[in-house]
Amino acid sequence: MSDSNVVKVSDLLISRASRGLIKYGVTTERTDLNVGEWLQHLQEELLDAAVYVERLKQEYRKEK
Repeated sequence: MSDSNVVKVSDLLISRASRGLIKYGVTTERTDLNVGEWLQHLQEELLDAAVYVERLKQEYRKEK
């Protein structure tokens, strides 16, 4: 069984990882960050995502 959505997400992850390695020169296998620093990175990414969701919700409301 193949789920096209899973394949798309997999492709996006691989592409993002490649771009991240080029841009930052490290992968998530890096060992220079502690748990607190990883949690900070995660929180910042989630906050960005929340802003994007809010932006799209506003646009959706305008279109209705």
